[in-house]
Amino acid sequence: MQSKKYSHIDDAELLQNFYTDHDNKWLGILLPRYTLLLLGVCMKYLKNEENAKDCVQQIFLKVIRELHKYKVEYFKSWIYMIAKNHCLMQLRSNKNTIIEINEQVMPSVDFMLNENNFLEKERLLNKMQEALKQLNNEQQQCVTLFYLQKKSYSEVAELTSLSMLQVKSHLQNGKRNLKLLMGSSIINNENS
Repeated sequence: MQSKKYSHIDDAELLQNFYTDHDNKWLGILLPRYTLLLLGVCMKYLKNEENAKDCVQQIFLKVIRELHKYKVEYFKSWIYMIAKNHCLMQLRSNKNTIIEINEQVMPSVDFMLNENNFLEKERLLNKMQEALKQLNNEQQQCVTLFYLQKKSYSEVAELTSLSMLQVKSHLQNGKRNLKLLMGSSIINNENS
């Protein structure tokens, strides 16, 4: 295994090797050392294992991009701060995203988005997460990337290896299916 082969090399030396030859191989050895730390940080803030795992992957991508631009001296504390800030941004954007998606997918539930109605927002967010899980993989991926992670059509196409036409189709169908799933769950709750 590659990580055992390089286990004698400390983080600072791996970083120095990366800065010397800009070969991502060194980051491929360094980053897995921090998977558990990042997962712990993400779980602390997001309180959801799947979201935390997704965030770890996003953080790794951000770290790779940033290390190509900037030289980092204290890697462990730096990557910890990147993870913490990423999670805080996720939490902030999720509060705004539920309102945005509902305005686009289900404008009929505006009454639930009143600032004074936090419990209704939480219930609606849970319903949306459940409905999202019921979409097929492609629709779920496209809707998550486009609406929740604010990716452009071309970024979604690149990340999913789908054509632009497929991305737009999955978004349209996913949005429609979300509306149907959310509508039926709200109606069912109102009748109970």
